[in-house]
Amino acid sequence: MSTLSAREYKCFEDIKRTRPDGTEYWTARELAPVLDYAKWENFYKVIKRAMIACENSGRSVSDDFPEVRKIVEAGATRKTISDYELSRYACYLIVQNGDPRKEVIALGQTYFAIQTYRQEVADRFNQLDEDSRRLVVRGDIKQWNQLLAETARSAGVITAEEFAIFQNAGYMGLYGGMTVDDIHRRKGLAIGQKILDYMGSTELIASLFRISQTEEKLRKDQVSTPNAATAVHYAVGNEVREAIRKIDGTMPEDLPTPEKSIAQLEREQMERLKQKAVDGQLMLDE
Repeated sequence: MSTLSAREYKCFEDIKRTRPDGTEYWTARELAPVLDYAKWENFYKVIKRAMIACENSGRSVSDDFPEVRKIVEAGATRKTISDYELSRYACYLIVQNGDPRKEVIALGQTYFAIQTYRQEVADRFNQLDEDSRRLVVRGDIKQWNQLLAETARSAGVITAEEFAIFQNAGYMGLYGGMTVDDIHRRKGLAIGQKILDYMGSTELIASLFRISQTEEKLRKDQVSTPNAATAVHYAVGNEVREAIRKIDGTMPEDLPTPEKSIAQLEREQMERLKQKAVDGQLMLDE
């Protein structure tokens, strides 16, 4: 499975919708042109094949492909059309049943396969131990930080100095005015150690929310100057902090710093995988 670039990732993220209960979906009418289907009739055939695959997998078609009716303007008249609110799994089945000659179909297969896997991980998140939770969230942050960097660049954050100020603002908003250097010192980190690598899962989740919401606001508000982008980053960080305050949560600067870094956890995980491979080979040789 190939790795998606931030720009490729963005074409599907831009049309993702979220219900009031937090569940995500994609509308079929918006997904069709992204997947290079100009005619609804052709895309509808793909949807029907995906529905059959869904039923054969033992899942509920009505849950993953709920049909909705919409009123649209057609010149001087109005007409009602059908649409579908597609779950992530439904989208995955659609791209699996799409035209393989289309480059964007292959891209969609990778994207929705990754997202479906991540959802499975998220569903098991509460069952994971703290170190595993940290690894999962830190992986998401790496991807969102890449996307945020690209969006910030489009908003006018170009130079290394501008980007440092931009990043610092987000931390200051979330950490009640503390700068990157302040947080670094509070955690007792050495030069070269990354703040994000020394956060527990709760602190990482707060940072992930700050990063993802800043990226979305910069993009949706079409921010176009480095000063405005920096102000947005600070404001979003501060809003996340206020949300923590409202639920009487622990402020991020007061959360404990883990003894092991993310890099150390990754090395330990790699060693375990290598050992399993060695053990498996020994059993085969015996």
